[in-house]
Amino acid sequence: MQFKHLGLSEIVLSALASKGYTEATPIQAQAIPSLLEGRDLLGIAQTGTGKTAAFMLPSIDRLMASEKRAQPRGCRMLVLAPTRELASQIAESARDYSKGTNLRVMTCFGGTSVHKNKVDLARGVDILVATPGRLVDLIEQHYAILLGIEILVLDEADQMMDLGFIHALKRIVRELPAKRQTLFFSATMPKTIRDLATQFIKDPVEVKVTPEATTAERVEQQVTFVTQAEKQSLLTLALRDPKIDRALIFTRTKHGADRVVKLLSGNGVASNAIHGNKSQPQRERALGEFKSGKVKVLIATDIAARGIDVSGVSHVFNFELPNVPDQYVHRIGRTARAGATGIAISYCAEDERPYLRDIEKLTRQKLTVVPLPADFVNESSKIKSTRSPMPVSRDESNGRNGRAMQHSGRSSSAPRGNAQPRREGNSFGDRRPPQAGEQRRSDGPRSDAPRGDAPRNYARPKSKFTARPARPAGTGGGRPR
Repeated sequence: MQFKHLGLSEIVLSALASKGYTEATPIQAQAIPSLLEGRDLLGIAQTGTGKTAAFMLPSIDRLMASEKRAQPRGCRMLVLAPTRELASQIAESARDYSKGTNLRVMTCFGGTSVHKNKVDLARGVDILVATPGRLVDLIEQHYAILLGIEILVLDEADQMMDLGFIHALKRIVRELPAKRQTLFFSATMPKTIRDLATQFIKDPVEVKVTPEATTAERVEQQVTFVTQAEKQSLLTLALRDPKIDRALIFTRTKHGADRVVKLLSGNGVASNAIHGNKSQPQRERALGEFKSGKVKVLIATDIAARGIDVSGVSHVFNFELPNVPDQYVHRIGRTARAGATGIAISYCAEDERPYLRDIEKLTRQKLTVVPLPADFVNESSKIKSTRSPMPVSRDESNGRNGRAMQHSGRSSSAPRGNAQPRREGNSFGDRRPPQAGEQRRSDGPRSDAPRGDAPRNYARPKSKFTARPARPAGTGGGRPR
């Protein structure tokens, strides 16, 4: 169906025409007429289905029709998104679709200046796109007032639940007016998400454009069974294929993403990583170079990848299978966008087979098994590995520079058999890669959490000073130790 038959205003249709959009996607055709009437909406839609335009186009029309003004420190439309990248993407679309209007669009999320957020909100904005954590900070500091909101949008609600934003969402909803239009979107709709939706929406229109927890039909899904050591060589060889326009590679952890960048760089493949340990300018630069095609390979963790909306992604590689099967649906949805086709390739080690079974059970389909290339052994021998050398003991390290090991009370020539065993799992221990069946503490749904949210369990190194003997009470004039 064409946009001009959905009841949108001429200003919005003109903005769409300038972008070359004339035909509505299924979710847009189903949602826009009801949203123009002011109905609440429950949308089940994966990324790449056009849901941003589905809620933004009619909302812009309603904001213009109401002719209200934003209150100081307030907004008229609030869009909540789980990640910075998705918030930026939504705001960019809002600015494109509202060309020719006087509507002001603003973003606020972590990694940006709180002071700038305060200044931007001071006189009020029409459309605010925010992540829950930063918005709660602004509310607590009395920089944001939400009583004038006319439209509330919760995008990718399932991901916000996975990231632990449920308490922030409940805190935000207490600040909202009871009379408002609420739009709730999620790629999957398990009972927990549906129960959450009932707390926000009233008598909604339900729009479902794909069956729950299924993957796009235009994505060719493959799996290759490998060892962990073979993954590095296989990925490097695969990325040499000239058929790959842009490739998005997923790892479970931030450190895993950095290791893949190091591997590819050592083998002449330019790539960037995007994850929670990267600063906001670094994330924006990496995403910008990927969108422009300057760097055709981007390595990402699940959380950081939310909001990566690049139509030219031809391949998605699951370098590590996700241990949460829903994440697989989100990952491969980054290809086959805007009517194109795509290929999703997963590398499955022996210890990841349970993850594969969970994925196939959720998506209700089997992945096509592709064997290793016939010349893999010969070709992989030419690939530079990033495997770290064995950790150097303190005895060997100090022996090289001739310093005595004063902190341990032994000389550098002491036999290695007397050395204390190294601790593992902390900043002073063994950094060996996980073995089969073993997982790092950081593996899991929160693996890309910001540093400030990460649990700390650092072991304190032994002091080189000996303890001072206790001073008897009543001697030396000081308090008893």
